Amino acid sequence: MALNISNTWKGRRKAAGTAPTVGEYEQRFGVAEGGPSEDGTSDHKHVNNLYYDLVTDFFEYGWGRSFHFAPRVPGESFKASLARHEHFIALALGLKPGMVVADFGSGVGGPLLEIARFSGAKIVGLNSNAYQLERARQLAEEAELSHLADFLHCDFLEVDAPDESFDAAYSIEATCCAPDKVSVYTEVFRLLKPGARFAAYEYAVTDRFDPQDPHHLQLKADIQLGGGLLVIDDRETIDNALVSVGFEVLETRDLSVQTGPSIPWYEPLVGSGLSVANLRSSKIGRWFTHHTLRVMEGLRIAPRGTVRVQETLELCAVAMAEAGRLGIFTPMYFIHARKPA
Repeated sequence: MALNISNTWKGRRKAAGTAPTVGEYEQRFGVAEGGPSEDGTSDHKHVNNLYYDLVTDFFEYGWGRSFHFAPRVPGESFKASLARHEHFIALALGLKPGMVVADFGSGVGGPLLEIARFSGAKIVGLNSNAYQLERARQLAEEAELSHLADFLHCDFLEVDAPDESFDAAYSIEATCCAPDKVSVYTEVFRLLKPGARFAAYEYAVTDRFDPQDPHHLQLKADIQLGGGLLVIDDRETIDNALVSVGFEVLETRDLSVQTGPSIPWYEPLVGSGLSVANLRSSKIGRWFTHHTLRVMEGLRIAPRGTVRVQETLELCAVAMAEAGRLGIFTPMYFIHARKPA
């Protein structure tokens, strides 16, 4: 594992700027979380780019190329659960060859490539982070799926594409990075052809969340800071945003609430039922990573500020696991809507 950690940061881009970037992220996050600036603009794009410049390597090392959670059934591997979660979106939207589909917030392209391979549809990844897009294009080429994968470098609130460009659209734990749901859903609506559908997994607080409970509020704040999220909405706000921009809501439900035997979505963060596949994301794995990075940073193998990034992500992981255990937060509030024909 130590060798893999070393390889992850070997030749890391902007290495010398990690420590200043962490400081700038924390400062910008605090400003942006308070809302638009004095000139009426939002700082969300800059905050998102700072965040993903810092954490992308950590995510890919500790979690894989699909930066999301998934429910899991006994006997199912972690990797298989992620793929099944991605296939669910493709099946809900009826994706098939010949369709052109928008992936809002495509990351390094893990889900995009899996969905393209599974469905045969052409997927266009929308992402404002240049570092992630560079990695996504590389992975698409390695997977020999460049003919089914395209990428646009843009803010997903201002996509450089004509109205009614796409046959479907989806987002997997990504539109939660928008400053508000109405803005991002308005852009989704604009880009879809009449009759086309949109599906997403959203971060949301549940009905169990108590805004008067200091512990609940602290967990939410830790998830936001460690997850680069300016806001975490409740489910009613998400539903209302869909309706307000003109969508016909087909279905909404929390997929973290499973019927029958299941493994909680947050289990990889806790480490129960530990396996080689999820060791790095477990509590034990994160402890090992933290102490290895301390040594590496001291030896100047890892850039200064690397440990600080890992500590911020650890804060988020602990908060997510506890919020999941309490049932006050879900990363998979499933929404399925249609643009009227």
